[in-house]
Amino acid sequence: MLGLAKVEQRYQDRSSRAKELRKQGKKIVGYFCCLTPVEIFTAADLVPYRIMGNAKEDITKADAYMEIIACPYVRSSLDLALRNQYDFLDGFVLSHSCDNIVKLYDIWRHNVKPAYAHFINVPHTLSQPSHEFLLEEMNTFKRSVEKLIARELTTENLNEAIKIHNENRALVRELYKLRKKDPPLISGSEVIKTLVCVMSLPVKESNELLKEVIEDAKGRTDGPHKKSARFLIYGSEIDCTDFIDMVEETGANVVMDDLSIGSRPFWHDVEISDEPLRSLADRYLENITCPRFCRGPDYGTHEDDLEARFGHLHDFTRDFDVNGVILHLMRYCDTFAFDIPDVKEFLGKEGLPVLEIEDEYVVANIPKLKLKVQAFLEMIS
Repeated sequence: MLGLAKVEQRYQDRSSRAKELRKQGKKIVGYFCCLTPVEIFTAADLVPYRIMGNAKEDITKADAYMEIIACPYVRSSLDLALRNQYDFLDGFVLSHSCDNIVKLYDIWRHNVKPAYAHFINVPHTLSQPSHEFLLEEMNTFKRSVEKLIARELTTENLNEAIKIHNENRALVRELYKLRKKDPPLISGSEVIKTLVCVMSLPVKESNELLKEVIEDAKGRTDGPHKKSARFLIYGSEIDCTDFIDMVEETGANVVMDDLSIGSRPFWHDVEISDEPLRSLADRYLENITCPRFCRGPDYGTHEDDLEARFGHLHDFTRDFDVNGVILHLMRYCDTFAFDIPDVKEFLGKEGLPVLEIEDEYVVANIPKLKLKVQAFLEMIS
């Protein structure tokens, strides 16, 4: 079976491999957010499994535990857990990404009752004391994992895991390069499906799948067609491809993204060093481009601050020949909402047309959103 066909099959039941591995005696640990140092899982021979919701199912239980004005992705994920859809997990780890995630930790721990749970308190500022604080958090997390597996993690264990995950990131970046062509060799929807699978497998299996997908995409004759619009999508969580499918069916190629299930976890490697925990702390603090970080007053003027926070978007739009940007804001996601005016200002100075869309996590709104995308395409065509 070719790589893209494997992805399609795994995407439809992404937990199947994790369940198989658990029956074979592996421990599966779920995690939220790209701020979680998955290298420590791999070093401990644990399988990291990215927790997601289900955008096609109604929330039936979680609203009794979280207010309905909380993040719909968080509520959907909790709902699946309350309905025993995550009963194959041996534990879960949350990193402090936003207030909803902080609240979720205790709700999940007390009601789902996992055998193992850990919270990583990631600082919001990028100062030197923040680096030292996160280093101590990494040490605490490492000790927690060592207690779980009843053995010590060595520098060699950690660096070997870092190397494997750096290979994983390099392969994802190679996959993204296939979108630079016009037409791209792989669609935006296919990339998201691939990454959903990547985040649901042990990293070595993930690497093999990525190699197969890249080879398959390079040799295909049935790839995306050339279109007048080449879009970048910026936002938080898009793990169901219905929205991207709609955009691409409407008349654009989605050639780049800055998403949590997208480029954000994969664009920067971890340095190999004699202090792997410090390398992890430095990378996860400095190289995850998320609006939950506050860079403080040391970045000079307002324009300097915009460049520090969003300069990577300029690189993306240039390198992938983007001529339009969709800002995908999940309803009740204050973290990203607060950044939208600055993102629009920065992209406006770059001369790029911008469409702001506020969306629920569920797919029911797709027909309504299609009208906005159609109007945007007419404006830039």
